[in-house]
Amino acid sequence: MAHVSNYNLDQKFDFTASTKKALFIGLGIGAVLLILGILMAIFGGGDHGHAEEAGGHAFHWYQRLYANLWINNVYFTGIAVIGVFFFAIQYAAQAGWSAGILRVMLSLGNWLPIAAVLMIVTFFIANHDLFHWTHSYLFDKDDLEHYDKIIDGKGSFFYWPMEKGTFPIFYIVRMFAFFGIWIFFFNKLKNLSFAEDDLTGSHNWSVIRKWSAIFLILFGITSSISAWDWVMSIDTHWFSTMFGWYVFASWFVAGLSVITLITVFLKEKGYLEMVNENHIHDLGKFVFAFSIFWTYIWFSQFLLIYYANIPEESVYFVERLSSDVYSPFIFVNLALNFVLPFLVLMTRDAKRHAIFLKVVCSLIILGHWFDFFLMVQPGTLGHNGGFGLMEVGMLLVFASAFGFVALKSLAKNKLVAKNHPMLEESYHHHI
Repeated sequence: MAHVSNYNLDQKFDFTASTKKALFIGLGIGAVLLILGILMAIFGGGDHGHAEEAGGHAFHWYQRLYANLWINNVYFTGIAVIGVFFFAIQYAAQAGWSAGILRVMLSLGNWLPIAAVLMIVTFFIANHDLFHWTHSYLFDKDDLEHYDKIIDGKGSFFYWPMEKGTFPIFYIVRMFAFFGIWIFFFNKLKNLSFAEDDLTGSHNWSVIRKWSAIFLILFGITSSISAWDWVMSIDTHWFSTMFGWYVFASWFVAGLSVITLITVFLKEKGYLEMVNENHIHDLGKFVFAFSIFWTYIWFSQFLLIYYANIPEESVYFVERLSSDVYSPFIFVNLALNFVLPFLVLMTRDAKRHAIFLKVVCSLIILGHWFDFFLMVQPGTLGHNGGFGLMEVGMLLVFASAFGFVALKSLAKNKLVAKNHPMLEESYHHHI
């Protein structure tokens, strides 16, 4: 059997001009489609649409732009933090199989500082168009037409300690805190990981394991609350006790798919020599298993709400299933995120072949984007939403930019954590 020393552990990824060109082409096509979508919305009557059901206000084209910004912000923020989360899991679980691909997981976290800026700026610009609860008249008991008792009852969750309907300081502090925690731990784990390349022994590994365990606890709390804040509060009257898990499951499958795609891409370019079909198989198993986990959460939430048939709960699905705009995408969502990975990745061979994983993971990334599309658009745009050039364009722009940031970070340092104490175990990994 070969020893790890037979491999080039100082290998660095060469972010070639052709790879950059492909990403810039994707970015350019996305930008063109986005601009065309905006122009069609402006000149196609999008600025003079009928009144929204929720507030009775005229619909404007920029509201759809804001909704798309929010969908992609939340989605790619999740994928970025899942990279750090999955990295931390490997250390907390003392996993050996993944030692060769730890840097791939970590690369996703480089999007977090960009995500923080985009998310915070978007909220300050678009909060009234995205979140119904930001309107002050909802909390005015003297305004008999607009006062909303339910939203007023939840107002402190957004505005405490200030007066409800003024400035949502509690909400904004949480947003800064979530990104602050995630970015701090990402930088801490990244610096410790790269410092390990110049050290021997397992001291740094133990330190990373300690920081990973702390991060996992905080991530469990922050990921759930961020899901309530950024997505569930759009439908302010509605709530689900499973929603934090649901958003996490969607993020996790998408993040795993991105990690798998980057690993396969690097492998096909001749990098990650010590990563073999057994490691690829494990990534395929994760994608397969957590696609089923996401479906379990989706179905559990749906079935309980359907069976109980309580109006304030069932309205969430009724709005989506009874809408000509959104109902087809519920079935697209289930087809791409459950039926496809379940049927295609069921066999052992499918999980070991790059072609199957590339197709399935790409479609899963699109599928979970549709999942967030269904979470955000109905509550923000009502029947004025839809899937068109603006949506495709914005997704391409974000995906290309995200890919560029992740690959650029991989090119800066060694691809393999060469002093990881379980590197030998990873090489001999066989399933």
